[in-house]
Amino acid sequence: MNRKVAWEQEGDIAVVIINNPPANALSDVVAKQIYECFKEIEAVEDIRAVVLAGAGEKFFMAGADISQFPDLVKSRSGFVAENTNLGHAIFNYLDYFPKPIVVAVQGMALGGGCELMMCGDLCVAAETAQFGLPEIKLGLFPGGGGTQRLPRRVGEIKAKELMFFGDFIPAGEALRIGLINAVVPVGQALVESKKLAARIAGQPAVSIRLIKECVDRGLEVSLEEGLKIEADLFERVFRTEDVQEGVAAFLEKRKADFKHK
Repeated sequence: MNRKVAWEQEGDIAVVIINNPPANALSDVVAKQIYECFKEIEAVEDIRAVVLAGAGEKFFMAGADISQFPDLVKSRSGFVAENTNLGHAIFNYLDYFPKPIVVAVQGMALGGGCELMMCGDLCVAAETAQFGLPEIKLGLFPGGGGTQRLPRRVGEIKAKELMFFGDFIPAGEALRIGLINAVVPVGQALVESKKLAARIAGQPAVSIRLIKECVDRGLEVSLEEGLKIEADLFERVFRTEDVQEGVAAFLEKRKADFKHK
């Protein structure tokens, strides 16, 4: 089968590249192969962070494959919702992936591409990158999680503005509103994302995983319930070997040698 998504291990990080020219569109095949790659990565114990990028400099991902839409328009009642739920399942898997994901955006991240980007934990973008959810221009609205993830990232009123008008925003504006973490020179998004992932991979892996779980689960519940989740996971992290090593290293004034256990 022609691979449109592939990954390689580089030390203790994995690098996943989407290569579906000309615009790295999010077809059903691409979504399936993204899922397959991450399932394989999850099983590799010594991978502790992941970088996700699109091939080339022009597109991270230009959204869904619109050539598939006429069939959806003509489909039976209920089919679109079923298909959408399948897509949500893949994106949710990435969102709750136990290893941190750094997304490198080297060009356009539009529609489904922007929705995919928001499933990552951190995002580094080239200064010429653009972001947007332009589905309104097709008479649609974002159906790959955009109506839910975007407000959680940038707040309700800014999210509604972006979805009501479907405008693209440059990397600098995306950084200002909290959609991404960093803007770098053209050609450096993947390089800098790898550096960021390597820094994360050097941290105690169990602690990183539990931080991610605390934040992700806490965003879905009240503050009171979120604090209960934090207390439970704080109990768990205190039982790790790395905490024992970290505390001992601090008291002995030496660098900690974490084993990610």
